[in-house]
Amino acid sequence: MQRFLREKLLSLSEQIAKFNLVENMLSLNTRRYLMINFWSGVSRGMGITLGATIFGALIIFFMQRLVVLNLPVVGDFIANLVRIILAHL
Repeated sequence: MQRFLREKLLSLSEQIAKFNLVENMLSLNTRRYLMINFWSGVSRGMGITLGATIFGALIIFFMQRLVVLNLPVVGDFIANLVRIILAHL
């Protein structure tokens, strides 16, 4: 077990040395660094928003299809829920 951990630590330290992450971060232009982080945050936010919108639309779509099946208890609950959601859109 110790040999395995030692080998993994050596491998990890070699990979860190290859990337020189700290040196690359310090040598970057501050303005460029801020712009990269800004645009990565904007794209991440847009992706989350788009994904949540599509996911919510799919849930509403499938809930509307369940209402058509006229399930005794679940159908009424889902019908009321869909009416409330559509009223607030």
